[in-house]
Amino acid sequence: MTALNRVPSLMVRAGTASALTLAAVGGTVVAPGFASEAEAATPARKALQVAASKQGSPYKWGAVGPNRFDCSGLTLYSYKKAGKKLPRTASQQYNKTRHISAGNRKAGDLVFFHSGSNVYHVGIYAGKGKIWHSPKSGDVVRLQKIWTKSVWYGRVK
Repeated sequence: MTALNRVPSLMVRAGTASALTLAAVGGTVVAPGFASEAEAATPARKALQVAASKQGSPYKWGAVGPNRFDCSGLTLYSYKKAGKKLPRTASQQYNKTRHISAGNRKAGDLVFFHSGSNVYHVGIYAGKGKIWHSPKSGDVVRLQKIWTKSVWYGRVK
């Protein structure tokens, strides 16, 4: 059976919304029988799924959800739903994470955009060089390719 032939059964087993979320985060299947229970249950994976589920939610400065977000509000909300506590701002979140190299990044890690030592934006790494984030005023939560090399990675403890 090809992967395409399994899509309908995945949607039945994981639920339509879950299957669409899985496709949006690069096709990683987080459903019973398709991923290890430990992998499916990690806070990072859960936070990534929560962020993806907020696709299309409008940006609003200072907002922490559940329907509007700024960048750090989205990461705070997503990790809170996954059972982890983060501080409010992107720079505070950077200071609370375990810093990791780009080579060690995993889906669910935080991606911090910086200018010199100033962290100004954060998103959740989705894999394949992409992040879920709430970009700016007038925009919405979306999946986007990382557009600069001026990023640092952090793993939520």
